[in-house]
Amino acid sequence: MELRFFDHPEDFLTMAGEVLAGQPVLSTVIAGVAERIREQREAGVAWPEGVPCWFVVVLDGNDIVGTAMRTAPFGEYPAYLMPMPDEAVHLLSKTLLARDEPVLGANGALPSVQVFCEDMAAATGKQAKIGQHTRLFELGDLVEPRPTAGRLRPGRLDEQPLIGSWYAAFMVDADEQAGREPGESPHESPTDEELARRIGTGRVFVWADEDDTPVNVTAATMPAYGVSRIGPVYTPKEQRGRGYASAAVYAVSKLLRDSGERPCLFTDQANPTSNKIYEAIGYRPLVDMANLRVE
Repeated sequence: MELRFFDHPEDFLTMAGEVLAGQPVLSTVIAGVAERIREQREAGVAWPEGVPCWFVVVLDGNDIVGTAMRTAPFGEYPAYLMPMPDEAVHLLSKTLLARDEPVLGANGALPSVQVFCEDMAAATGKQAKIGQHTRLFELGDLVEPRPTAGRLRPGRLDEQPLIGSWYAAFMVDADEQAGREPGESPHESPTDEELARRIGTGRVFVWADEDDTPVNVTAATMPAYGVSRIGPVYTPKEQRGRGYASAAVYAVSKLLRDSGERPCLFTDQANPTSNKIYEAIGYRPLVDMANLRVE
């Protein structure tokens, strides 16, 4: 087996694009991130200093048997792994350690991330710990939820401070709901400039009540190989239990599907409420994933 590393996402997409396009829902994160970084670089947006940025293709002869990346700008800068043979995972771990790049966390497909983090733990005298079990869902037959007061509309730039605070609260509240310590799961909060860009693309929505006051934020990524990922979905505590999340996810999902896109989303397996909401709308589980830390 052979590894080929890429510092530039366009080179990675040129080599791996056909494979990613062949499984576009499973590839939603790695393909979407590569496309986003490519677009940002073309727009002159500088990569954060000190944050790793590489993509890798695993070759077995002429066949691509795995892909991975390290671009996350949070926590210990975890890697992201797609499904690959254990032999490929061991080669990736060994190669990174040989170039003095221990990676103390990984997200993505099981069992690859488990094997990877166990390799890193063994090499650093630490332990691999699963921080979050996630599940990737794809929309099947869309089912309309019960009527909910209000309407979906794009978020506005003048609402950015509120939307930004909800982005920041999203994973903290998710940890609390799942029984983890609040803030235990590191995650990416977009910079002010990045959030403004996302709002400007029209892919950040709010559910507004009868007074046009936002009571939920639901975002969607730009499509990569025809697939768009919904998230985050956040309703502040004082507004929960009124159907806003179900209504917003349904409305965004319908918008995406009507535009010819394939909606998908991730859920936290430890949060049965959100899993139940999405399945009731018509989302069906595709694959289980996990976020692991080496500590």
